[in-house]
This record gives sequence, structure tokens and C-alpha cells, in this order.
Amino acid sequence: MAGTITIKVRRNGPYRVDGEGVTIIDWQGQKYAAGDGNVVLCRCGASANKPFCDGAHSRIGFAPDPPTEDSST
Repeated sequence: MAGTITIKVRRNGPYRVDGEGVTIIDWQGQKYAAGDGNVVLCRCGASANKPFCDGAHSRIGFAPDPPTEDSST
């Protein structure tokens, strides 16, 4: 039985994915196992280690777009 997977959007930072059995698949079909069940994904687009976060958001002063009106979907 699969456990719960949680994706947390960090303010001005990456997506943090927590949960067992997580596999990340990039646009080319390359698979990346999350290892210990935690993975941090780039949201700013500046990471040299995409799809993973390398802290570039801090160096470039990343600020996300404001949330949409209906953020429940």
C-alpha cells in the first residue's frame, strides 16, 4: 500500500516532495528515484542540477508569481 505523498511549495523557493516511493520523471522520460523519500525540485528555472534545486533561487532573488484567485485546484 502506498503512503502519503506531500508537495510543499516553499515561499520564494523550491517544491519539496515528501513521501515513500516517489519517482521523478523529466520531460525526456529520465527517471530519478527520491532515495530517502524527500526531494527538492527547482521552481525558479536557474538550477544547474535540474530538475533538482541547487539553491540558485537565493542567488537570483527568485520571487514567484502571485497565486491565482482560485488556488484550491
